Amino acid sequence: MAKKKTANLLPKLTEIEQDLRSHIQDGYQLETNLLGGDPILRRMKDNEVIRPLSANRNTIKALEERGLISSGKGPDPLTIVWRLKKSKISS
Repeated sequence: MAKKKTANLLPKLTEIEQDLRSHIQDGYQLETNLLGGDPILRRMKDNEVIRPLSANRNTIKALEERGLISSGKGPDPLTIVWRLKKSKISS
């Protein structure tokens, strides 16, 4: 029987990156300006906005380079909405 590879599937994330990722998994939408700066987290059910103080353009860029998030169109032309990419877990 083949062993499942579950440990170390994701690259080592910083605390800030883990925090953003967990918020997105919990129903928040990550939004930035066109340059990837000024990140905000918007809860979809009641439109509550959180501004993560320690996250910046480099945090978003690192998550994108690692293949954990992808960009999409935002509600207005100057906004990018970031979504989690589906993980590829094979047994």
